[in-house]
This record gives sequence, structure tokens and C-alpha cells, in this order.
Amino acid sequence: MNMENIDLNGKTILITGAAGFIGSNLCKRLLKEYDNIKVIGIDNMNDYYDVSIKEYRLDTLFKYNHFVFIKENIANKEVINKIFDEYKPQIVVNLAAQAGVRYSIENPDAYIESNMLGFYNILEACRHHPIEHLVYASSSSVYGSNKKVPYSTEDKVDNPVSLYAATKKSNELMAHAYAKLYNIPSTGLRFFTVYGPAGRPDMAYFGFTNKLVRNETIKIFNYGNCKRDFTYIDDIVEGVMRVMQRPPEKRNGEDGLPIPPYKIYNIGNNQPENLLDFVQILSEELINAEVLPSDYDFEAHKELVPMQPGDVPVTYADTAPLERDFGFKPSTPLRDGLRVFAKWYKEFYMK
Repeated sequence: MNMENIDLNGKTILITGAAGFIGSNLCKRLLKEYDNIKVIGIDNMNDYYDVSIKEYRLDTLFKYNHFVFIKENIANKEVINKIFDEYKPQIVVNLAAQAGVRYSIENPDAYIESNMLGFYNILEACRHHPIEHLVYASSSSVYGSNKKVPYSTEDKVDNPVSLYAATKKSNELMAHAYAKLYNIPSTGLRFFTVYGPAGRPDMAYFGFTNKLVRNETIKIFNYGNCKRDFTYIDDIVEGVMRVMQRPPEKRNGEDGLPIPPYKIYNIGNNQPENLLDFVQILSEELINAEVLPSDYDFEAHKELVPMQPGDVPVTYADTAPLERDFGFKPSTPLRDGLRVFAKWYKEFYMK
């Protein structure tokens, strides 16, 4: 598919989930690289995980005077319409979502509100206030328990194994409908296990670290036979930045009606790592960063357990289309990324 080119200079960009892991890092990169753009960040600062981490991320953004923060919920239609009326964003990046597969089993309401209603409000606002590009977060969880790996965006994804995955697949379908009906250029990004400093405490690497520090045992699911395509945060942000600048081209088909300007890409490391190896590297880097003592007995702190409901044994991204269309693929080695995380953890929690 052909693509347009957007110069981000002089643009107003709305980023939802701006205090989140990916959102805050994207805001920071944009604010650092462009003096003459305006970044509008919205986040409801909910307490699904430790709010002090969200505040820490936001603090790094407030020093930029071309950043505006709005503490609100995207499920509030009035608020979203007001933002679009007042700031008239040309590019929208929707990263606000209730995250996490396991939590969706315990607290389904939060997912419907944020991931379905919130995204619908964004789409409606884009319909009534024409924009140049809508980029939104999907997830590798849409692949469900697909057996074929690596996961390709060409694969069928009709069998979600969690409500979280179902809401993300729904986002892709809703975006397609709005692209077709209202010619809204939109690109969905299926992120694969994102990690890094000031990340999400509900993610395994972070939870493992907390437990090891407290001298507790960590549970390693599927007896360690899980593979994940761990993708470092800077690689994710680089991918999102490149995608933002190249929306799918608007054009009409033979019937004179718009061909939906719609694309979906995987962003993953294309390098699945075994969970046991991952935990081994993590523990070594935590010792190097002096988060754990040098004589730490890692073997005594791990317990191999069966699979969790809603989890899948392997996630692995086919990133060939991303490479083809944007000349980029994530490449940060796991050890390098975990080293940065370990140093940040030491600084944040053990000052």
C-alpha cells in the first residue's frame, strides 16, 4: 500500500495514556526532538499499578513548555470532544487502555470502559474533526493460541483467549470500519511484550524483581517452557515514531468509494526468548546493579508451575512488513535492555 509522508514539525499531537509506559516515552522523545510541536497528553492516572511510577514518568515531561497534560478518562466523551475542539490535533496516538491479560479475568468492567468505549470516543472525535493519522495500540494477545509462529498480520485472529485480547481485536475492527466509512487513515500496532526502565510493575520482569528483592519465590509458568518476544521500550518508541509519519494513503477504488486507509503491523523483537533464560539474565543484571547480593542463590527462589488461564506458550512477531515499509526492526539485545532496567530499579527503589 502507498503511504503519505507527514512532517511532524508544527503539528499538534494527542497522545492518550500519556503517563503510561509507552505513552510517556513517546511524549518524551517527541518533546525532545521537536521544539515547535505541541503534545497534548491525557491519562486518568488510575491505580491499576503504583501511581508513583506514573508520576515519575510525567515529571520528566513537565519541564517541556510545549507539553499539555489533562488528567481525564478517555471514556468521558465530553472531555474528548472538548480536547479536539480546543487543540485540533492533526495526529492522534491512542495508547490508553486497561492493560494486562490476567486482570481482565478479575475486573472486566475496566476493559470495556477504557478499551471499547474510550476508543470509540476517539474514533468519533476523529470522524468529526478530520485528522491526518490515527495510530493505536493493539496487542500480540490478539493471536490467541495460534499455533503458527512467527505470528503474521496475515494470520486469522478470531480466537481470543482473554477479554483483553477480545477488546484489542475489537479496536482493530472498529478502526477498520471508521477508516472505510469516514476515510480516517489509521494504523494499528500489535506490541509484543514491552520492557524497560520505569515499565509496568504488573509485567513479569518487574514482578520477578520485586519478589527476588523481598527474598520470595518466583513462579515460572509452564515450567519455564514459555517463550516471549521481549521488545525494549526504545525500539517500540522508534517504531511508533516512524509509523506516525507515514499514514496509509487515501484513495478510491474502482467503485469510486474510499479504499480504507488502514494498516496493521507487529512491533516485536523477532527473537523469542525462553522464560528461564530471561530470568537468568535478569538475575545476573540485578546482581551487577547491586539490587541483589553477589552471592544470591537464584535456584532456591524459583518454582516451576503449570500454565495460567488466558496465557499462551509462545509469542513471536513476524516483523518483515514493518521492516519493508519503514526500514526498521527492533534490535536491542535482552541483556542490554535488562541492564538499563536493573540500574533504574536500583535508583528508583533503593536510593
